[in-house]
Amino acid sequence: MAEVLEFSDVVVRRNARNIVDHVDWTVTDDQRWVILGPNGAGKTTVLQLAASLLHPTSGVATILGERLGRTDVFELRPRIGFASSAMARRVPPEETVLNVVLTAAFSVLGRWNEAYEDIDERRALRVLAEWKLDHLADRTFGTLSDGEQKRVQIARAVMTDPELLLLDEPTASLDLGAREELLALLSGYAQAPTTPAMVMVTHHVEEIPVGFTHVLLLREGTVVAAGPIADTLTAENLGETFGMPIALHVEHGRYSARAESASA
Repeated sequence: MAEVLEFSDVVVRRNARNIVDHVDWTVTDDQRWVILGPNGAGKTTVLQLAASLLHPTSGVATILGERLGRTDVFELRPRIGFASSAMARRVPPEETVLNVVLTAAFSVLGRWNEAYEDIDERRALRVLAEWKLDHLADRTFGTLSDGEQKRVQIARAVMTDPELLLLDEPTASLDLGAREELLALLSGYAQAPTTPAMVMVTHHVEEIPVGFTHVLLLREGTVVAAGPIADTLTAENLGETFGMPIALHVEHGRYSARAESASA
C-alpha cells in the first residue's frame, strides 16, 4: 500500500522544550489511525504537522509524497481534509450549512463571490446526506448543536475527496447520544473501501470508532507504542502512556478503560 504520511526523527521544539520528540511514524492509504495520550502529549501538534500547518524543527515529515520545507503547502493542503474545533470557530455563524460544506471547494470559510458549478452543489448535498445533515442544509451554522456542528466539520473535510483525512477530537464535548451517533457514522465511513487514510486524535478509548486499524500512543512528545490496534492498545501500554495502572475492556470492537483500582 502507498505511504501517505511518514515522519522520520521528527522534532517540534518550543521554548527549549520538545513538544514532539524524535517521532518515527508511517501511515499507509489503507490504515485508520487513532492517536491517544494525556494532555500535553503532543497529539494535536502531530496532527498539525500531518495537516502541513506546522513544520518540524528537525527531522523529515513527508505528506502525500511531499516533504515539508521543500513543497508548496498551499498546493498540498487541498489534498488533506482537516476537521477541528479551532477551525469551526472561524466559520461565520450566519453561514448556511450547505455553504459551509460547499466553500471547501475553494478552501474558504465563508461564501463571497466564488462561482460554483452545479456539480459542486450536488457533491455538497450528497455529502450532507451521507452525514445525515441534508435536512439542515438551509440552517445557519451558529444555530446548530455541538453534535451537528461536528458532523458539518467532517462533511466539509470530506467534500473535496481528500487523500488524507485528519480529525482532531471530533467527539469532544458531545453528549452520549450525539457521541454515539457520530461514532456510528465514523465507523461506517472508516470501513468503506473508498475511504482515504484517516488519523483521529482523542483522549478516550471509548471514542475509538469500530473499523480503526492502528493506534499511536504518545506521552510527553514521545512514542510509547504504535501499531495495529489489536496488538498495541493494551492495558500495559495505556498504563505507561497515562502513568497509572489501567484496566482495559473490549466488546464488539469498542473499548473502555478505567484506573485499575476503580475496576477492582
